[in-house]
Amino acid sequence: MTIRTTPWPAGVPCWADLSTPDVTAAKGFYSAVVGWEFQDTEDEYGGYAIATYGGHTAAGVGPAQPGAPVAWTMYFASDDADKAAAAVAEAGGIVIVAPGDVGPLGRMFIAADPTGAAFGVWQAGTHIGAGITNEPGGLAWEDLRTTDPDAARAFYEAVFGFTFQALDGAGDDYTMFHLPGDDAPLGGMGGMMGAVSAPPHWLVYFSVASADAALAAAEGAGGTVVAPAFDTPYGRMVGIADPAGALFWVAENTTDQPQPER
Repeated sequence: MTIRTTPWPAGVPCWADLSTPDVTAAKGFYSAVVGWEFQDTEDEYGGYAIATYGGHTAAGVGPAQPGAPVAWTMYFASDDADKAAAAVAEAGGIVIVAPGDVGPLGRMFIAADPTGAAFGVWQAGTHIGAGITNEPGGLAWEDLRTTDPDAARAFYEAVFGFTFQALDGAGDDYTMFHLPGDDAPLGGMGGMMGAVSAPPHWLVYFSVASADAALAAAEGAGGTVVAPAFDTPYGRMVGIADPAGALFWVAENTTDQPQPER
């Protein structure tokens, strides 16, 4: 199990949160599907709730701002959010929400890469981001789906220093991204993979004990299965849209192989 108690290295995907019109409904849905419990922090942080699994922080759920999409946002760790925001702008991205403090928890900003995919950056204070990863209940993988993978790779290399490696059987335009000098993959970047009606976006994957059980729970709780359960060399996966329309994936490690440390 990957349990983290100290800030994540810069560039590592360290957090994901959901913007949704009904936080209470979302909490019920994700409790059923992923098995999360929720800390009662909503009043202090404007309705934002922290999901936990086994007592470890897993993800966030908060109210969508007027006009904002209902979606999951993935965050990269940073040692200096202001410096990272400057690097985003210099590399051709757009800073959507300027760096700002979230009380003592940390400092963050929201940006979009040059292809239009939104993401966040988190500089840890008292909140490091995810305390559990690569185990049921935790963040397991991240995929960038974009119309211009080469431009996206150039951007993320410039901002975070990523290196890239091909993934066997994944197609010519898909690569995994890594921290420099580290063979552990952090996620993938590739084309739209058939999502022709969607703009470029980041997808988050959460680990579950059973993909089929998560699928059944999602349907029972009002979600929609957008990609029925299927087996891959890396585990069994399901694509799901929650009742408000936010897309995410769940993955079950059926390979008997340990997940790479991020």
